[in-house]
Amino acid sequence: MILLKGMVINMAEAKIINTITDYMNDETRVNPAERERIHFEVALIGKMIEAREKKGLSQRDLAEISGIKQPAIARLESMKSTPQIDTLFKLLLPLGYTIEIVPLKRK
Repeated sequence: MILLKGMVINMAEAKIINTITDYMNDETRVNPAERERIHFEVALIGKMIEAREKKGLSQRDLAEISGIKQPAIARLESMKSTPQIDTLFKLLLPLGYTIEIVPLKRK
């Protein structure tokens, strides 16, 4: 595999990947379950940031009311770490949210 100015070239298959979308849609690289997990995590963190900002809270403010340290919140929001369920509940509760399991929409 070669990386060339933002393109990934798989020499064995002579396939060029130009974008993250191309990479994510290539089932030889990202299986459907992993793709779903990534989309879920991106949506979850995006909603968490949106809820925090809507309440006018800084990461520091959220840290004070949730008991989660601000650097940990920063790592979650930048997707450098994956949140544990107990951490999510501690962060979401002061924002007025919770987590629930819902059926998948059929395509």
